[in-house]
Amino acid sequence: MPVLAIDLGGTKLAAAVVDEEGAVLRHEKAPVRHQSLAETVEQIGRMAGRLTDANTSAAGLIVPGIYDPRNGTAWAPNLWGREHVPLLAALGDRLGLRIRIESDRAGYVLGEQWLGAARSCRNVVFLAVGTGIGAGILAEGRLVRGAGGIAGSVGWFALNPAMNEWYGRTGCWESEAGGPALARRAGMRSAEEVVGAARAGDARAREAVTNAVEYLAMGIANIISILNPEVVVLGGGLMQAPDLFLEPVRRLVTDWAQPVAREQARIELTALGDRAGLLGAARLALSEEQI
Repeated sequence: MPVLAIDLGGTKLAAAVVDEEGAVLRHEKAPVRHQSLAETVEQIGRMAGRLTDANTSAAGLIVPGIYDPRNGTAWAPNLWGREHVPLLAALGDRLGLRIRIESDRAGYVLGEQWLGAARSCRNVVFLAVGTGIGAGILAEGRLVRGAGGIAGSVGWFALNPAMNEWYGRTGCWESEAGGPALARRAGMRSAEEVVGAARAGDARAREAVTNAVEYLAMGIANIISILNPEVVVLGGGLMQAPDLFLEPVRRLVTDWAQPVAREQARIELTALGDRAGLLGAARLALSEEQI
């Protein structure tokens, strides 16, 4: 039976009815209303009401930030401030469906493992590189969540012993290789502007890209050495410029990663793009047991 998949982001809400084969039957997207948990849940409920029918068997939702499966709470500062909110209880009451919730990074890796670049693999990392940096991790086919749902917060990798103020805010790796860092280092307004300038040959933009590539390669090498994945799938805003990032990262990773693990790991671009989250949410809903 089809399920309801919900991708709740910091600025947008997408929902779809998805069947057992991954076909999207109905779909909606809108700016997210996030002044309060109640407002967001009501928006999700109204969207679900337009999409679902009596055949919809369950729902899966992914949320930006941290979801704690021990108590059903979510920590999503971009949505509801820095308090942990009772998301599972509120949404379950509103939808009236069996619901599974995970972090967005968990959704991305599930989507790619189901229907994307990591299809049928059991040891997979999805690395989202955009405004932030985070990883969804599958080990032997099971999500790695950690004690409180925080596993995968790799933007906090310590890759430079020279501490600075940025590291204490968003983590070292994210501060050196995320989109805002790229723009800051190039003296430009956005990562997109840096990418365009680098392609046009701007020296400062190209230097900023080179620096980001070096940090990305070090972090990905650490992931490969720690987790020994079959594939690392790269997604997020920066990976929309694979000509600048993908092949240089692949080359430099070989300098840093454990050599046997390095030979066993592929580094691939996302095959699903912005559909990875929705399909991962659907995969959650379709599973009879916790993944």
